[in-house]
Amino acid sequence: MARIAGVDLPRNKRMIIALTYIYGIGPALSKEILGKCKISESTRSDNLTEEEINRLRTILEDYQVEGDLRRTEASNIKRLSEINSYRGIRHRRNLPVRGQRTKTNARTRRGKKSGPIAGKKKVTK
Repeated sequence: MARIAGVDLPRNKRMIIALTYIYGIGPALSKEILGKCKISESTRSDNLTEEEINRLRTILEDYQVEGDLRRTEASNIKRLSEINSYRGIRHRRNLPVRGQRTKTNARTRRGKKSGPIAGKKKVTK
């Protein structure tokens, strides 16, 4: 099992898919990285040689992935919050940041609807 950028790559997956398990790498970037390393996209992660793993590691040093990227994103959100920008306030209140409507929808961001069902009568005996 290959360990790259602090992440164990899954066993027996094509490399183009396996690299996407690293935070900050999607399918397009994965394809670009494999092209630079001269590794086939269809190569299974189990079949990587030590030389190929080392090539991947050296090329990934040029990209911001995993912990560095998470830290950068967190500091960007913190900065927006500290300067009291509109986006920072939306982050603080756990509301959608990019202009989506909230009168209806936005359940993922706002959380589960709570409270009793309106208009429901209690049965008395």
